[in-house]
Amino acid sequence: MFKQISNMFNHMQENKSKYDKYPATSIEKGTLVKGWKNILQQITPETGNNIIVIECYTGIYYEQLLSYFKNIPHVFFMDTAQLFRSENEILRITENFMKEDILFGYLSNLSIVDYFDKEKILAVNQEIKSIQKNGNIVLFGYGSSCITKPDMLVYADMPRWEIQQRMRRNEVAGLGVDNKNEAFSLQYKRGYFNDWRVLDKHKKTLYKQVDYWLDSTGEVPKLIDKKTFFEGIEKTANKPFRVVPFFDPAPWGGQWMKTVCDLDKSVTNFGWCFDCVPEENSLLFEIDGETFEMPSVNLVHLKAKELLGEPVEARFGQDFPIRFDLLDTMEGGNLSLQVHPTLQFAKDNFGLPYTQDESYYMIEAKDDAVVYLGMKTGIDGKAMINELENANNNPDFGFDDKKYIHSIPAKKHDHFLIPAGTIHCSGKNSLVLEISATPNLFTFKLWDWGRLGLDGKPRPINIDRGKQVIQWDRDAEYVTSQLVNQFEEVARNDGWMEERTGLHPTEFIETRRHTFTGPVQHMTNDSVNVLNLVEGDEIIVESPDSHFEPLVVHYAETFIVPASVKEYTIRPHGKSAGRKCVTIKASVRF
Repeated sequence: MFKQISNMFNHMQENKSKYDKYPATSIEKGTLVKGWKNILQQITPETGNNIIVIECYTGIYYEQLLSYFKNIPHVFFMDTAQLFRSENEILRITENFMKEDILFGYLSNLSIVDYFDKEKILAVNQEIKSIQKNGNIVLFGYGSSCITKPDMLVYADMPRWEIQQRMRRNEVAGLGVDNKNEAFSLQYKRGYFNDWRVLDKHKKTLYKQVDYWLDSTGEVPKLIDKKTFFEGIEKTANKPFRVVPFFDPAPWGGQWMKTVCDLDKSVTNFGWCFDCVPEENSLLFEIDGETFEMPSVNLVHLKAKELLGEPVEARFGQDFPIRFDLLDTMEGGNLSLQVHPTLQFAKDNFGLPYTQDESYYMIEAKDDAVVYLGMKTGIDGKAMINELENANNNPDFGFDDKKYIHSIPAKKHDHFLIPAGTIHCSGKNSLVLEISATPNLFTFKLWDWGRLGLDGKPRPINIDRGKQVIQWDRDAEYVTSQLVNQFEEVARNDGWMEERTGLHPTEFIETRRHTFTGPVQHMTNDSVNVLNLVEGDEIIVESPDSHFEPLVVHYAETFIVPASVKEYTIRPHGKSAGRKCVTIKASVRF
């Protein structure tokens, strides 16, 4: 045991500072402007009589940006939030999507025009027509391009992870509602199920019209023009790349990522690393030594066919279907015992087109690491549910997991498959690469080991929903034969071996593991590929015909290879040259 921990620590020390937390696409010839003075000068027309429109996403510091854009010389300025329906009306039209639930809603089908008061818009349009030849007209706010056709369009965008940080600090409001003082879970629910759906639908109509993109994530705002924006999008869509990872503490969180990913040691723990969730991650462009941050979902919206592959786009549209994240329980605790909804339940109750099938790939594990997966054979399901309900309703009444839940010793490079409806959780003292379908909110917690959340309050338990989706035939015998280490050698040659590791036949994700000491050729096969370096110090991803710049990837980093790349090679690099490396690759199964 001591030797294992010592070796693990030494490995962590070797990789301490190599994990790249800020990967970026370099743009050789781009235009970037910094600071409000320069930005306003850049977007202010040299001649008057222009209609200047500033569209925005939720999560910006609305009043702050409003005050700066008022400095553009104008004869008329309109904050389009003043043209919205009343907050009570907006609460009414969004009520069906919010539901009476602390976590879950139903995916909205509203559009931004549904938020506007038609009479107010009519009155503003008449006023604009009457003064249009007298000087600049400036419109600022959500849906402002719907009011009148702009001569210049600026978009103040915001990545969803930054939005969530601002929500937690009670700094930003929702779309048309002042909910910033609500619990974070309620703010996030409104964003996930309604606001972001509405604004993404609207943004998709604007991409080709936007003249300038504004990044206000940091203290100093930055602006890029249309040409720079599309150069970055085009380049990223045709090469291997990484999105910006984000890290979050958890009630069960561990200490592994602090060292390997070089994180803040003063934080109690880090449980999550979201290294490939393009719906919420950022994408960075590097321009003349400066970085410009924007939501990586913009790439998915604009380049779905090139990124995902035509067959994947035909199936999932402009949704990135594969998610990779790390779960750190080293010196931490067990995750909550949980289950994900089956497909029909997800469709009926949340409007989801697909559900959260997943798997656990073990990157690191101590001797006492386990994975809880399925039920013990022959248990009484009703008795288990009764005991779960009693345990959650009475703090003095525990849940006997050893009686009901099947647990399996876990070691490095094990792969556990978790199709929807399977009870599961990772135990303490492991580092898990979670490979899953993209829906990232739909976890029904059944038991949280009697602990509190980071806010000191009990975390929401969903036994009522969970018991409706548990697949009771996923017992110890089924799990052992169907869900644990389903390895199958596919091919081998000098210096490499390829194995199929899953996933389950009911899941749409295919995973392949490559163990290699020399170059390995990969084909995207009309699907986006998502990979992680699960063993080895460093690898390099290269184009056989120099179509893209090489990408160096470090231990535990996730990277994305667009379907448009078609062919690429991976080989050990740097300290790993000539040594064993291991990657796990996910793609969409046809």
